[in-house]
Amino acid sequence: MRLLTEFNITWIDFFALVFYFVMWTGYVMFAARRGKTVPSLHSTMDRFRREWMVRMIDRDNRMVDVNVIRNITRSSQFFASTTMLVLGALIALMGYVQQALDVVSGLPFTVQGSQRLLEIKILLLVLIFVYAFFKFSWAIRQLNFCSILVGAAPRQPKENPEQYASHINRLACITGYAGVNYNSGLRAYYFALAAMAWFLHPWLMIAATAWVVYVLHHREFRSRTLRALVEEDTSPTPRS
Repeated sequence: MRLLTEFNITWIDFFALVFYFVMWTGYVMFAARRGKTVPSLHSTMDRFRREWMVRMIDRDNRMVDVNVIRNITRSSQFFASTTMLVLGALIALMGYVQQALDVVSGLPFTVQGSQRLLEIKILLLVLIFVYAFFKFSWAIRQLNFCSILVGAAPRQPKENPEQYASHINRLACITGYAGVNYNSGLRAYYFALAAMAWFLHPWLMIAATAWVVYVLHHREFRSRTLRALVEEDTSPTPRS
């Protein structure tokens, strides 16, 4: 109670913040567990990653594989650099809290909050994007490790394919780990959008959090893209 009073946090703000973190962590745990029993984008792509590595071992010229890893790495690099720009803007905003409070207070349907509460909201966004940066940068390093492993992989002899099964498993696992970290960074961006709704109203933050979880679940487990990856013979419409 004293902490809430000191930071001028109302009960609805506190409830919205707790709901936000419970939904985020809960969805991460749910997606990881459900992905082991039903097809998901990540588990399905893991199967294709392993198939990719099996075919890579059998190739003499692996420039195609190196280019694929390079293209995947560029996506993580783009988001990592964008995250740094966002963090710079948020840190700069900390020096103009009063001006930002005046702007937010002038918007319709907003709850009048204190300067301390607005600082907490900005700090929440800073923490989210710091988390996203660590995820994207770690994915970049893991993909760099994959490039080295691709270069170190010997060509598989036709008479003894089991000899290089461990190398295939190692490459598939590391690319899968990179995919998990990249996916976690993207989720942070989605939930950052929900956190931005807190600047307007705590109930809007609750609604935005529930909407983000719905969108993530739909794209991970029920999207047309997943059906196109899982089905053997399909002619999907040109929509995501």
